[in-house]
Amino acid sequence: MSLAAVFKPDYERYEGVRPINVHLLRLLFLLVFVFVGYDSWTYILNHQGPWDHVKAAAFCMWASYSLLSIVGVFHPLKMLPLVVFEIIYKLVWLMVVAYPLWSAGQLAGSPAEGMTDAFLWVVLPIVAMPWKHAVDKYVLNRKASAPA
Repeated sequence: MSLAAVFKPDYERYEGVRPINVHLLRLLFLLVFVFVGYDSWTYILNHQGPWDHVKAAAFCMWASYSLLSIVGVFHPLKMLPLVVFEIIYKLVWLMVVAYPLWSAGQLAGSPAEGMTDAFLWVVLPIVAMPWKHAVDKYVLNRKASAPA
């Protein structure tokens, strides 16, 4: 496979998605599995004492998300809704929590600062996402076809 081929839509193997997007998605899913999985499962398995129900729900969601990411390593295009979910929840959190704190000059040193740093990495799934394919498949319900 040549370098140029990585940037051309592949209608035979990847439903018209560029291989670079597929490889970036696989990397993204692997990183989520390793890092989010490690943090969330370590917290869940080592937790002692009563649970805060809201915090427990967040860690259980992240643990589930990390497990589903394994499927995305092998079938990245089938797991695009999971990437959309990640993009949306992180952008919403950045807009409703981080931005007001930042604009008021209160983000630095706050409990939200660390999560803001982590959620700013949302740029990676935004770049990896094959947007045209996602809209065609999940919004417009169209199949990719090779140009004539």
